[in-house]
Amino acid sequence: MKDNQIWKIYGTAYKEMTVRLLKSTDLAGRIRDRKRRICIKPNLVCPSPADFGATTHPEIVAGIIEYLQENGFENLMIAEGSWVGDRTSEAYEYCGYRSISETYGVPFIDTQKLKSHVIDCCGMQLHVTDVVDAYDFLINVPVLKGHCQTKMTCALKNLKGLLPNPEKRRFHKMGLHDPIAHLSGGIHQDFIVIDHICGDPDFEEGGNPLVKNCIMASADPVLTDCYACYLLGLRPEEVPYVIEAGRLGIGSTDLAHAQIVTIQGADGAFRISRPEEDGEEEARTEQNRVLEVAYAVDEVDSCSACYGSLVPALIRLKEEGLLDQLKDKIAIGQGQQGKKGKLGIGKCTREFDYCVMGCPPDEEKIYRELKRYIERQ
Repeated sequence: MKDNQIWKIYGTAYKEMTVRLLKSTDLAGRIRDRKRRICIKPNLVCPSPADFGATTHPEIVAGIIEYLQENGFENLMIAEGSWVGDRTSEAYEYCGYRSISETYGVPFIDTQKLKSHVIDCCGMQLHVTDVVDAYDFLINVPVLKGHCQTKMTCALKNLKGLLPNPEKRRFHKMGLHDPIAHLSGGIHQDFIVIDHICGDPDFEEGGNPLVKNCIMASADPVLTDCYACYLLGLRPEEVPYVIEAGRLGIGSTDLAHAQIVTIQGADGAFRISRPEEDGEEEARTEQNRVLEVAYAVDEVDSCSACYGSLVPALIRLKEEGLLDQLKDKIAIGQGQQGKKGKLGIGKCTREFDYCVMGCPPDEEKIYRELKRYIERQ
């Protein structure tokens, strides 16, 4: 596999597809040394089943492990940390990763439980968990999906799971895009396996999956995210961290010269095309659910978990015809700390007249209390 290539395979036998994809791209030849310590980094943002469109399908990780072990690589680990507000241990159980760890004898590292240290990321000093010093080769396994704040998340943003929780919060205070771009300057992605099976095109917590039944492999995280933008109906310029990562030299934004290599049939045949020729339909839904409810929110530097709990609650209120009856803007985010107002979500708005408390409050609590607030207006 060349650095300007993105390989794809379609089907429903996800573990077998993954093994075949890795054979075709010769991952073993890219790693070479069988003694290298290999880390597999999925997306377990929350305890949500993969078919909801938020988390990495466990079959893909199982396929990666089987391929590596069959090729003599034994020093393997899985590492991940869920977003602030959820426990990795719950996602580990609920999403099938305990079974993978025990079946293949591969340890699972919960980065939420690790100490951290500072590294230089292209001139920006960022805190990362100590796991980044425990491996020699990183296989990133993101889900290609939408995001309520950055519009898209795939290879570059998935590295946030290697940060300690306080640093995840600080990323939001820093505006997300700049630190996400710099992060891959300090944590190198050696190989990327993209879960494009049924990612939610609107929302990182899933719930509205769009089935594509596709798994992809690549080596350039910036080119990968440019292609992810294309598949979501976005221009890379609409996702500033992608462009900034390219400017920092982390990868290429030249999607026009990328090659899309699609594996076809059982005989190893493949087809090479340009992105606009590969027959992939845009994954963006006809109406973006997040944008449909964003008008009701006054958001300033909110954490993804808090905003992620608010959005589905607002969608439910919208569907019931209640959201349009709300007379006050809903304040949310770290930038609301110390301020006063009428209606707020989360601990950061505890000084507001009416606050749905929590850090973060869950979706059901937000829905229930906002519904009560609207009915009492």
